[in-house]
Amino acid sequence: MDSGIRAGVYGGSGYAGLDLIAILARHPQIDLAFATSNTYAGDDVIDTTLQYSPADAVSLEGVDVIFLALPHKTSAEMAKKGIDAGVKVVDLSADLRLDTPEAYARSYNTPHPHPELLPTPYGLPEINRQNIVGADVVATPGCYPTTTLLGLYPALQCGALCEGSPIIVDAKSGVTGAGRKPSLTTHFAEVYSNLIPYKTGRSHRHVGEMEQEARKLSDGVGPIIFCPHLLPVDRGLMASIYVALNESMKSDELHDLYAEMYGGEALVDVLPLGEQATLRHAVKTNRCVISITPVLPRHAHITSVTDNLRKGAASQAVQNMNLMFGLDETLGLI
Repeated sequence: MDSGIRAGVYGGSGYAGLDLIAILARHPQIDLAFATSNTYAGDDVIDTTLQYSPADAVSLEGVDVIFLALPHKTSAEMAKKGIDAGVKVVDLSADLRLDTPEAYARSYNTPHPHPELLPTPYGLPEINRQNIVGADVVATPGCYPTTTLLGLYPALQCGALCEGSPIIVDAKSGVTGAGRKPSLTTHFAEVYSNLIPYKTGRSHRHVGEMEQEARKLSDGVGPIIFCPHLLPVDRGLMASIYVALNESMKSDELHDLYAEMYGGEALVDVLPLGEQATLRHAVKTNRCVISITPVLPRHAHITSVTDNLRKGAASQAVQNMNLMFGLDETLGLI
């Protein structure tokens, strides 16, 4: 490519990084400058003519944007380096998603490496598009917050939920959501034919992030009770969300609200009433798929499904990048 946006990917050998590179390699406006991996340095980068480089061996000279598919704390350090170099930054880690250093410390039990970077625009385009367009740095949310918040957004935005009532989120993720590094809990023999809850209730580190963004949409939103599970599948994420509605909304009216609010969104699909969203609706796509089920007159069940590596990570990062550079939001994604 002789012209275009020169992009670099830090952490390009993880599951999200691999999907990100595959998307960028086919993006009509992207020239992929480098992909880093300390573990696989020297190996070929699939879908490109590049080889992986160690993170400290690449230069940001001539680079327009960097994607950070790195662990928290490490990512903030690289974000600071990119900002100081005048390069746009799309962070896929959790380092820039919380608005204050105090909130970060509560969720991650460690001080923020660069508190001066906060707050950063939250990269959920369907909710926060106006703050992403033209931004220099964007914090791309992960799969659990993305799937949950998109499932809640119309109800929150329209003030349809019962004030103070808990929001119950029963979420299930494929094993790739735990990353590529092997561990006992993600070993095939542990996951196969099993369903494993973990960090249940309010102990998961993303609860604070989800509540932060939900409260920006609705002052009276109740606490989120969040129960994630590890599914014995490679990819895909489903959030089953149970909500209590106030007197402004009946459960049999909720579907029409969702269909109307998401009607113009290219990457969110609301299924017809009576049809249930499943993993197969979203896996290996860049979309979130939502179904609505009235349960009682003031209670509803919302199912929100994404591919945890796509809309829950890599493709949403590219969606954000498109907005940051003033491109068509869905370029390279549909």
